[in-house]
Amino acid sequence: MLIKSAADIKSSEITSHSAYLNRRKFMQNSGVALAAMGLASTAGALETHAGKQPKFGPDWLKQQVAGATETHFGKDEKLTPYRDVTSYNNFYEFGTGKDDPARNAGSLITDPWSVTIEGECEKQGTFNLEDILKSMPLEERIYRLRCVEAWSMVIPWIGFPLAELLKRFKPLSTAKYVEFTTLEAPKQMIGQRSRFSTIDWPYVEALRIDEAMNPLTLMAVGLYGEILPKQNGAPIRLVVPWKYGFKSIKSIVRIRLTAKKPKTTWEQLAANEYGFYANVNPKVDHPRWTQASERRITTGGLFSRNRIETQMFNGYPEVSSLYTNMDLRKNY
Repeated sequence: MLIKSAADIKSSEITSHSAYLNRRKFMQNSGVALAAMGLASTAGALETHAGKQPKFGPDWLKQQVAGATETHFGKDEKLTPYRDVTSYNNFYEFGTGKDDPARNAGSLITDPWSVTIEGECEKQGTFNLEDILKSMPLEERIYRLRCVEAWSMVIPWIGFPLAELLKRFKPLSTAKYVEFTTLEAPKQMIGQRSRFSTIDWPYVEALRIDEAMNPLTLMAVGLYGEILPKQNGAPIRLVVPWKYGFKSIKSIVRIRLTAKKPKTTWEQLAANEYGFYANVNPKVDHPRWTQASERRITTGGLFSRNRIETQMFNGYPEVSSLYTNMDLRKNY
């Protein structure tokens, strides 16, 4: 079973927003003190345990992220350690290895940043991220992330509902889909200039309009109480918790509302393996491996045999009404 009830979870396994922030602050201060005494190795260990990250990004965004409101989402979940969240992920713009994004994403320029809104909506244009976020209250939501490769994490995201952004631009009745595009900047993104890449850049993903407007769909600008790290999709990314991770596109520069279903990147590459809907469905295997279970990445290490059963819609049954009368074996 993926989610344990509150009574079954040890208090040591639950890390609340305030607890991890207070612990990080304490550990970071302890690290500084130990380093001053010449105990550099111990200080480094403390920083790793506390999840300390490099400070980057504009002050206005740091302050806004730090002031995010706690929510009830995922409060009974055991968080994946910060070091794993930020060092083990897919972001092919920076390489195909799991540790490539953390190693190569430092070249990404995230400030200033703008997002273009266009297509089937009344209001269109290119807007600075700061202007977009000025009146957008941020909140923390702890969501499960399930990769189609059968590994998973639990991450405390900071962001706002995508629906609140789309409402500002007044979608027309003809808007049936929402298309997202990642930055294309080969000079900054080593994976985009690789001659071995099979992707037709830029990376494109899309949702149906009702999926995009669902309250669970989040635009994230932070995690673990800090600004979103570059390797995790800074400065703004999509998070759709009931879908496989490749659907949650990173470093977004364009949002386009369309009347027709867009062709997404993975559909173009391998439609038989990575369908448009990408709903987590343990009954539909990937052609090369089962989706019935997943390896939850935890403190046990990246290669620990920590396998758990996969839940339909990744354990978010409230979205099932979006797919009434659909055959989710065919529409995968």
